[in-house]
Amino acid sequence: MTTATETILDVSETALAKVLQIREGEDDGETLGLRVEITGTSGADYTYDLTFDPIDEAPEDAKVYEVADLTLIVPANSVENLTGATLDLPSNPMQGGLVIRNPNKPDLLEGHDIELSGPLADKLQQLLDRHINPSLAAHGGYASLERVEDTVVYISMGGGCQGCAMSAATLREGITAMISQALPEVTQVIDVTDHDAGENPYY
Repeated sequence: MTTATETILDVSETALAKVLQIREGEDDGETLGLRVEITGTSGADYTYDLTFDPIDEAPEDAKVYEVADLTLIVPANSVENLTGATLDLPSNPMQGGLVIRNPNKPDLLEGHDIELSGPLADKLQQLLDRHINPSLAAHGGYASLERVEDTVVYISMGGGCQGCAMSAATLREGITAMISQALPEVTQVIDVTDHDAGENPYY
């Protein structure tokens, strides 16, 4: 393992207290570190795996460092995309578990052969149908093109995404990034979703 001098994934005070409380229930808790690994993507966000692992068994290329009384273990393949993220408790006190607030987002177009043709509105519709909505379908939602005004695009979200607390962030950070990457002529993406109308949001 490699002892890191910099903090890769930070931990909020409330999350730290929660993790240490959980660790107390583990056998030989003092010898365990919290391993945080990116395991894949879901929509516009990464998915993660968090486990308590023996510190002295951490892989040689993993980054190991301390945050207060907690040792964190970040596998080498997760270091880049976890740098700058924070382990925290959910904003909703009724929601259990932990959340990772990560400014880094996956490249949702990676591995896709993007071939778009026709006017800008047609290209946008093709991008939504072929590359964006299949990702959102995992959340029971979809994005719709409402209209195009010059180089400004108006998008709404429906299905499970409508009324979802995360859908605005998904649109802003995920869909906007995909549109900008695939269609650099687009100067602005505006969310026109009526989020108050959603009855069965997906969380």
